[in-house]
Amino acid sequence: MPTTVEPIKLSTSIPTTTLPHDPLPKYLQEDEMTQERKDLVSSLPTEKGWVANYLHQYQGFWHTTRQLHGVLTCQTHFQAQDSDILLVTTPKSGTTWLKALTFALFNRFDHVVDPKNHNNHPLLTNNPHELVPFLEIKLYIENQVPDLTTLKSPRIFSTHLSFVSLPKSVSDSACKIVYLCRNPKDTFVSLWHFTNSLRLKEKGSNSLEEAFGKFCRGVSLSGPYWDHVLDYWKASLEKPERVLFLKFEEMKMEPELHLKKLAEFLGCPFSPEEEASGLVDGILKLCSFDTLSNLEVNKTGKLPSGEENKAFFRRGEIGDWKDYLTCEMIQEMDKITEEKLHASGIYEASGQQDEYRQWPGGDLFSSMGFGGKRGVDGLATSAVVDGDRR
Repeated sequence: MPTTVEPIKLSTSIPTTTLPHDPLPKYLQEDEMTQERKDLVSSLPTEKGWVANYLHQYQGFWHTTRQLHGVLTCQTHFQAQDSDILLVTTPKSGTTWLKALTFALFNRFDHVVDPKNHNNHPLLTNNPHELVPFLEIKLYIENQVPDLTTLKSPRIFSTHLSFVSLPKSVSDSACKIVYLCRNPKDTFVSLWHFTNSLRLKEKGSNSLEEAFGKFCRGVSLSGPYWDHVLDYWKASLEKPERVLFLKFEEMKMEPELHLKKLAEFLGCPFSPEEEASGLVDGILKLCSFDTLSNLEVNKTGKLPSGEENKAFFRRGEIGDWKDYLTCEMIQEMDKITEEKLHASGIYEASGQQDEYRQWPGGDLFSSMGFGGKRGVDGLATSAVVDGDRR
């Protein structure tokens, strides 16, 4: 069992080679490790990272050295409460949007959402990642063990942890999990852009081809993507009262329906009076990509860990992959998706297939980018490798 660790001073976590006037951002710093942690890390499969120097495979999934400390500390010390809510995603699957929606949903009584005037709502002056913190990436990072007992119930946290890596207290409690997935092609393209925006300038950008190869092998933050999705999908079938499985594309197509579904699942449904007042539309407008991405805090601010807030707002669209992936890439990813997910029944889980027949030659999930038998007519045939595209 990992040893109990105490918070460390920031100065001890900065490598000695870093110049005082040009320190590494926190997300690239590595904390001091106990010998036990060093031994564990050295025993794990390790690959070159997308942003940080290394990725380590722990319990079947990949983490940076820094974030692995957060995972281990979180697994040891986080004590879930029955009223807790965990928002779970793979990176770049709509995490920021889900956080904003859930925060606005639960705080609609303390912070009135006026459809015509949002006034002083916290989302107007804070990035959603500050309002709904990550467990392993923020709260338990830097070897710290936070006191979460004073937080107002329900406590809302987020995580990229795989189902198998969740703290044992989560499975032992009655807390609820909301899982949001996005088609793997858009997830990959968004992740490629995002990670390139976080890389040090002197390191340059990862090529699309190199990143694609890693993603398909499962070597990406919290990857393999397909295993991550599949485990939560199975959990939602086994315990539908505890795990809600949502799809980014469906939420984009019918946001009002899915916001109401989210509210029902979390035990805070909208009253007829709230619906009549336009509250549902007000929350959707407040949490929309256009609203959040144009806020000053999200255009110029930074998270305490050093990431620029604007990095979390690129396009937020369905089908962006068509501008980047070659025919060969599309076929390869579709093949992997078919092999990994077809037998799960996830293909047949959604209705309203006609609405998704908007992309060339595919059924519901293939047109969403979830593989299946589909052609590539009308799709981009050459890769775009401009890492600065927004």
